[in-house]
Amino acid sequence: MFVRAGNQYITILFLWNNEMRLNDNIINIKGIGEKTAEAYTRLGIETVRDLITYYPRTYKTYTNPVPVRQVSEGDRVAVFCQIVTYIESRRGKRYEITSLSASDGSGSIRMVWFNKGFLKSQLHKGESYVFYGTIKIKGSLRVMEMPEFFTQFNYQKMLSTMQPIYSLKSGISNNSITRAINNVKEVISGLPDYLPEDIIKERGLMSRSKALLEVHFPKDEDSLREALKRIAFDEFLEFLIRIRMLKEKNVQEVNKHLITNEAIIKKDAFVAGLAFDLTEGQKNAIQDIINDMSSDHLMNRLIQGDVGCGKTVVAVAALLMNCISGYQGALMVPTEVLARQHFNDVSNMLKPYKLVVRLLTGSMTAKEKRNVYEELKSGVADIVIGTHAIIQDSTEFKNLGLVVTDEQHRFGVKQREKLSEKGDSPHVMIMSATPIPRTLAIILYADMDISIIKELPSNRKEILNCVVGTEYRPAADAFIRKQVREGHQVYIICPMVEESEQLDAENVINYTDELSQRIGQNIRIDYLHGKMKENQKAEIMTRFLDREIDVLVSTTVIEVGINNPNATLMIIENAERFGLAQLHQLRGRVGRGDAQSYCVFINTKKTQESMNRLNVLNDSNDGFYIASEDLKLRGPGDFFGIRQSGMMDFAVADIYKHADMLRLAQDISLEYGEELAGKIVL
Repeated sequence: MFVRAGNQYITILFLWNNEMRLNDNIINIKGIGEKTAEAYTRLGIETVRDLITYYPRTYKTYTNPVPVRQVSEGDRVAVFCQIVTYIESRRGKRYEITSLSASDGSGSIRMVWFNKGFLKSQLHKGESYVFYGTIKIKGSLRVMEMPEFFTQFNYQKMLSTMQPIYSLKSGISNNSITRAINNVKEVISGLPDYLPEDIIKERGLMSRSKALLEVHFPKDEDSLREALKRIAFDEFLEFLIRIRMLKEKNVQEVNKHLITNEAIIKKDAFVAGLAFDLTEGQKNAIQDIINDMSSDHLMNRLIQGDVGCGKTVVAVAALLMNCISGYQGALMVPTEVLARQHFNDVSNMLKPYKLVVRLLTGSMTAKEKRNVYEELKSGVADIVIGTHAIIQDSTEFKNLGLVVTDEQHRFGVKQREKLSEKGDSPHVMIMSATPIPRTLAIILYADMDISIIKELPSNRKEILNCVVGTEYRPAADAFIRKQVREGHQVYIICPMVEESEQLDAENVINYTDELSQRIGQNIRIDYLHGKMKENQKAEIMTRFLDREIDVLVSTTVIEVGINNPNATLMIIENAERFGLAQLHQLRGRVGRGDAQSYCVFINTKKTQESMNRLNVLNDSNDGFYIASEDLKLRGPGDFFGIRQSGMMDFAVADIYKHADMLRLAQDISLEYGEELAGKIVL
């Protein structure tokens, strides 16, 4: 619970029973010893509070078995089949492959597992099981990769359940998290609600304690939906209160970093020296920045523009004016690859002005970091570009005047606050390509002034799009070969696999192997996924940027800001699993050069609903239009899968599917803000 003391909120921990408190170490929970507790810390779980608010990332439901002859590619189904072959196990390039064939009389299906050799002693020819998984079509074969299997009796019991699926790391299983949360049920049940009873009833909200129980132990889909709405509401309300605090602070701040006329003149010279003309949106954004940084008050501005609209040039102009006026600047981005790209681009653009630009990332050596720290503290370095390493305690500035944050929603409010506190009330500028409908942006960025860049640079060609079914894959393979022959590069995006975070990597690796076999060995293919270490990801992306890789198979880890003008084709597998806004962000990785670019959305669900959604992308390259359509098309029942990755750093809340809760949180914060100011439970 938060209690307000002046402009600060302090946490008060309630004792909900005589044996356990929210801030108790999880080692006090039955069944968790020292070794397990250590494994939990890798998930960021150290206290009972951390465990309770470690929400499932998705839920697994089980459906009645269907005949094999009725299944289509992409279907997530159960089939009751008899094993009709002996179980085979062989060593592949990267893992052991165990497989068998099964049939229900209406058709046969191939079952495949990776690194599960022990199944050879568990499954036998002639036995019957219910197999549950996602269907793939490979040639004339139906295939289920990594299926679960149950006896018919056990599967009947599973039909009435909804199983929460948590993000995992080595040493922690899904069952161990479920057991641990089950052992603190009494703590959850005793949670007091910070909202008055009349508001809960009037607004149709579930109580906080019931919501937390339902999200971990869902009774049914309706109860889960209401629980997720309540938790989303709480996250939004906390966020809006923090935003209000930031706004109150910023309104009181006097501008201590005025830009000079000389800086504005040099900005004009910088713009005149560019190899391209600025769009009207870019010019207006720069003028907004000049007005802010010349005024009596602190700048706190959002530069919002579609992918590829040229926000970076606006940021460089702002950093130039800031540094010419005698102050230091910082640009923080979410990934090391993007930091290095920005470092190279900014260094080249500002070379005529003799400014000292430095890079600061987590993978640098201690000596390299120490040198940068010394230059920032002494004032030798004018600009630092880096990841969250910039906001570590070791980083000190002599006179920080401007903080620019790229893709702000990847950092969260706390990190924004910490970066701003690095200097003596520096100006703050945030850049975002995340397409958010303006009505929601006004709520989410209530503490900021907003500049919108609508146009794309004149040399950019519109991306040509198409939405196709799985039967298009042979044509897609031919198109990949054509693009590579012409000297271009290709992205292929694979979705997260639902059962296990670990399978995310295996899915990409498996897809890479299959693609290599299909399109030939002369095309250089590699893969990228979120389980890789930062230096591995950076090495792969550098090779891709240096044109040493023709086709990059990746998860959505490439979503944020990678700029490779030579990449002209993106193919997105299982496109129906993503939100439209995220698909648009991914698509923005191509079309960044002067060559014609293409995006192919492969839809494995051949329903009219999924086609209608994806055709929004087929018909438009306007991110803000797409965001508005996404808001209309995302029904309240859609809580499995399609989610905007990392949006605003919320654990559960999604501004598209929970837009009604965002508006309600805004209403509550305005109507009852003072009354509830000290009572938010986190």
